[in-house]
Amino acid sequence: MTIWHIILLLFIPSVFSLKTTTFDVSSSLHQTQTLFSNSQPPVPDSLVTRSDSTHSLQTTPSHVILPLHPHFSLHKPPHKNYTQLTLSRLARDLARVNLINSKLGNDSVRVNSIKAQKTLKTPLTSGVNQGSGEYFTRIGIGTPTKQYYMVIDTGSDVNWIQCEPCSNCYQQSDPIFDPADSSTYQTVSCNSPKCNSLDLSSCTFLTDTCLYQVDYGDGSITVGDLATETVSFGRSGTVSNVAIGCGHENQGLFTGAAGLIGLGCTALSLPSQINAKTISYCLVNRDSVDSSTLEFNSVSPTDSVKAPLLKNIKLPTFFYVGMSGISVGDKKVVLPKGCFNIDKYGNGGIILDSGTAVTRFPTPVYNAVRDAFVRAASNLPRSSKFEIFDTCFDFGKLKKVDVPTMWFDLAGGGTLQLKTRNYLVAVDEHGKYCFAFAPTPRSLSIIGNIQQQGTRVGFDIAKSLVSFSPDEC
Repeated sequence: MTIWHIILLLFIPSVFSLKTTTFDVSSSLHQTQTLFSNSQPPVPDSLVTRSDSTHSLQTTPSHVILPLHPHFSLHKPPHKNYTQLTLSRLARDLARVNLINSKLGNDSVRVNSIKAQKTLKTPLTSGVNQGSGEYFTRIGIGTPTKQYYMVIDTGSDVNWIQCEPCSNCYQQSDPIFDPADSSTYQTVSCNSPKCNSLDLSSCTFLTDTCLYQVDYGDGSITVGDLATETVSFGRSGTVSNVAIGCGHENQGLFTGAAGLIGLGCTALSLPSQINAKTISYCLVNRDSVDSSTLEFNSVSPTDSVKAPLLKNIKLPTFFYVGMSGISVGDKKVVLPKGCFNIDKYGNGGIILDSGTAVTRFPTPVYNAVRDAFVRAASNLPRSSKFEIFDTCFDFGKLKKVDVPTMWFDLAGGGTLQLKTRNYLVAVDEHGKYCFAFAPTPRSLSIIGNIQQQGTRVGFDIAKSLVSFSPDEC
């Protein structure tokens, strides 16, 4: 036997041991092309939550369930084609990432340093087609209660809604909230703990009214009075005296939504104010008309995999998850040691963020993961890069294709297998797909909503655990 026969025998098993999964290109492309057909998306008649038979969850009197929707189920995208829509999404996404990183100060990543070291429930919808790229829920505000579409954001804490009199308001689907019509509306005084909890606040001394301001990375802004109101969660009940901004000056990319619900970790977020012990949501495909739920105080499905829920005093709003590595084709990627750890200065770590679309990894981590995927996908037809995506493929002539599997290896030993749509995304309607990750010069990693779609993500605040439940939407 020659040396070449020996090399061939050694090589063949490694090839055939590569784990793959089948990607249905035809179905994916059909959904992409349907977005720009002449037909309008169906508007939901009502945002009724799914029955318990759909989810492995138990409903109790303190269990709140809200509908969660993608924007496309409410509004057709204004873009001419899918490429324009993708460019718009990526531009907003970059602004979002820059905003998150700005809160960390000067934290540039150096390769050497990395190598060294009660239940409430509401529906959830994707908001990309209304311009924001976010997901939306439907809740009631005021007495008598009126229903409003609201962006949900795990990276924000201040809840707010556009209010009359509105000197500068963007277009929304519902009538603008008028505090004069609600018997439970009450402004917050300047010296109240709620006012002192704001990052940006001021005071109208003549009326002793607390003023709030929230700036977003893409230039969006909301300014107004901080007030308390009654918030209704459909059949799950109501909660009174919830702090919510009454925005009289609002602008940016929230078109279609009446305001925003902050799901972050600090005192002013909705979960904190309603004393929620758990939060869970499932993000449906952002190009679909499907819906899911946002839930408070629900029981996690029995098939969920868990990881530690971590806190970072430097970014207290965000949910950090313990992660140990990444696998491609059933093989662990060799990553810089400690690349997902939070250091003593609050740098690093990995957050789960519903408002970011594309997952970001520090450049050394991204390069290692990308290179592993490229090696495992060497038989796939390549295409040119697209914006922040440097690894793309041409599936235009294929109906189905076998692609390498991808897994997130969680701290504690659990593993979460990603679906193909979580790491290969269409960037046009002709079959160009790109590896849905991007590098960042910072040490913070962000798991975006593309990678979260189709998986119920739960945060058990009391037990400091994150749970992942595939196919529990």
